[in-house]
Amino acid sequence: MQGKILIVDSIATNRIVLKVKLAAACYTVVQASCVKNALTMAEIHMPDLVICAMTLSDGEAADLCRAMRRNPVTRPICVLALQGTGDAASRVALLKAGAQDVLPKPLDDTLLLGRVRSLLRAQNADAEWQLREDTSRALGLAEHDTPYAEQGRTMFVCASPGTAHSWAIQMRPHLNQQITQTAPDTLMQTLQKGALPDTFVLILPGERDAAQSMLRCIAALRANAQTRHAGVLVLQTKPDAEIGASALDLGADDLMTAGFNPAELSLRLKALLRRKRIGEQMRATVRTGLKAAVNDPLTGLYNRRYAMPYLAQMAVRARDNGTSFAVMIADLDHFKRINDQFGHASGDAVLVAVAHRLRGCLRKTDMVARIGGEEFLIVTPAPTLAQAQTAALRVCDAISSSAINLPPPHAPVTITASIGMALCDLDRHPAKDCDDIGEALLAQADKALYAAKGRGRNQVKLGRPAA
Repeated sequence: MQGKILIVDSIATNRIVLKVKLAAACYTVVQASCVKNALTMAEIHMPDLVICAMTLSDGEAADLCRAMRRNPVTRPICVLALQGTGDAASRVALLKAGAQDVLPKPLDDTLLLGRVRSLLRAQNADAEWQLREDTSRALGLAEHDTPYAEQGRTMFVCASPGTAHSWAIQMRPHLNQQITQTAPDTLMQTLQKGALPDTFVLILPGERDAAQSMLRCIAALRANAQTRHAGVLVLQTKPDAEIGASALDLGADDLMTAGFNPAELSLRLKALLRRKRIGEQMRATVRTGLKAAVNDPLTGLYNRRYAMPYLAQMAVRARDNGTSFAVMIADLDHFKRINDQFGHASGDAVLVAVAHRLRGCLRKTDMVARIGGEEFLIVTPAPTLAQAQTAALRVCDAISSSAINLPPPHAPVTITASIGMALCDLDRHPAKDCDDIGEALLAQADKALYAAKGRGRNQVKLGRPAA
């Protein structure tokens, strides 16, 4: 099934007719006859969408919206209200109460199903992002919540500059946003010149072919990496159910079928901006979680979880392209003494400073990770042994180049490192699995590291593959 929908209507025949239409489109349908019953059914069945008649036996659709918004369990559920009269005032009141959209009766099946698909698509996307954010929060990786601000940028896309300018002026008392305008033919060029809008209002002309042609702007905005998360609202100056449904299926977030109304448009744009801001925050949380999963929190370098798959990928590349690379394990000499003598805060300062020096002496093509307490893994493309040894000596010199400042009152200390190195030679590594080759190189470098420690430290030792 495509989704679960709760129909709320006091008239049984209305519920039956709507259920037949939705069931034919493969939706699961549950029913309620009043506000009280609907709230109970919503908590029990957790529908993806509620479609509600304007007037119910124990209240109005607006009452149901407000009650659902007060309940944390039902708050995320979308509400689509069905309006009998089609007047702007009641439509605005329903949007203020929390309805996602209001469709006039008699219902056009094409538009109804198009709007249902659009709302469910948005609901599913929100639920997926919410799941990821909840997971990040459970792991302590979430961004701090930032207050929502209504200030944003909106662009009117309209073939008539005069209409767009006039409507932008009428929006000023209702919307605290910067409104710009452009023509459909110059939309993408205009976006390259200034700040990107948060929301777009595509004002369709009354002529059907021209309106149909303008829908291409939606596809262009969704295909552009810089605008794919922007809110897109389509405003029809002349109602056309087929074009409206097409706009929603192409990726428009919202649709106004009854022409321009500044109060209604402002409510819809605020909702789109709020959804965009929430999406941005959730994506930031996911990015933070991904970064935390592969980065060492102290030094900012990659961690072992990232380094091992990277090492395997380098082996794949070497096998496929006939290239070579070097694996180095750098271990700080006598690091335990620093912790014991000056404390762990001083040890952390040394690790951070060493990480900074490693970044400075390595190339962009090199990978450096902290894989243990004072142990660092470096993977560098190295066509020859001489180049690999030069890179390893450069790392040694960078770490010991100057004293490292410790937290007061301690004096600066000089630190050195021992390095064990292995050069990838696929002819001498019989393992076919690239994960095994990476592990073998790591073991080879680790063995060489112990040899460097045994020979006095602060030096590079090359490991040899087992015979």
